[in-house]
Amino acid sequence: MLLMNTPSRYGAVAMALHWMIAIVLLINIALGLYVAEIMADSDPMHGTALQFHKSLGLTVLALSVLRVAWRVVNPAPPLPQTMAPRTRLLAHVSHFLLYVLIVVIPLTGWAMVSASRSALPLPTHYFGLFDWPNLPFFADLAGPEKRALHQDFNTAHLCLALSALVLVPIHIAGAFYHRGRGDDVLSRMVPWGTAAAPDPAEARR
Repeated sequence: MLLMNTPSRYGAVAMALHWMIAIVLLINIALGLYVAEIMADSDPMHGTALQFHKSLGLTVLALSVLRVAWRVVNPAPPLPQTMAPRTRLLAHVSHFLLYVLIVVIPLTGWAMVSASRSALPLPTHYFGLFDWPNLPFFADLAGPEKRALHQDFNTAHLCLALSALVLVPIHIAGAFYHRGRGDDVLSRMVPWGTAAAPDPAEARR
């Protein structure tokens, strides 16, 4: 399998980043909701689960930055010309929103932790390997300012995570919808898939 994208399918790098981000993001959203809504603060594993959630989130952020950078230098294959213009527009919009979410969700989490209301905020132990620094902007803010920002970022983090839980199934359903129509979109993002030869007009773009 080629590392780079081609006019007819994604390369190994884009596929690996896509599936790693998707899997880790969904696992981490479920873990975050469990820690926040179900797990008691007094649970002996609460601190460990929270540190794991933060580490996974920062992993998503790092992988997402890599994916965006890779997308810039190695453009995605064009959508099939058989797709209706409105459908193509919806596909582009949904992809853009997903790119925004995979970057902004972990960023709001990082900002929320950095604006912790605690007088001695717990450091983020990245998988127990090293301490991930907080964002420096919040260090010198007064207590009331930090509390307000912490709450704002907490709300944004939750709303964005729930938005991803809505958008991801729509994205998956869209992929299978196009497969049923014979648009050959899903097979471009799986290692075992085969893609039809690209439209010559698209390949020249």
